[in-house]
Amino acid sequence: MPAVQNAGRDLMTQIRQEVKLRDGKVIVRGQLGVRKTVKSADIVLYHQPNIPLAVIEAKANKHEVGKGIQQGLDYARLQEVPFVFSSNGDGFIFHDKTNTDQLETQIQLSDFPSPEQLWQ
Repeated sequence: MPAVQNAGRDLMTQIRQEVKLRDGKVIVRGQLGVRKTVKSADIVLYHQPNIPLAVIEAKANKHEVGKGIQQGLDYARLQEVPFVFSSNGDGFIFHDKTNTDQLETQIQLSDFPSPEQLWQ
């Protein structure tokens, strides 16, 4: 999270953690119903309150940096945001749906884009 804050985001208005995106599906077997796990994004970045801009999926350091990218893409589809980041704490994989020439790039923690860079 320090890399995200260091890029110029306001912790109170532009960063939310464990954002519930959808209730878990209800599985019915006979007369019993069980709710599956709720879908929650690890971090959602906002341009302004209630205007989501990106999803970040964070994984443990033992995983590859891009381990959470598919999960992040699924959550980005639910949030209708163009940017997805996956991180293991060592760096980020950045998926940019607005750049058809290069959808994914690996970036250093210190190169995390500012809100203005993403909004352009």
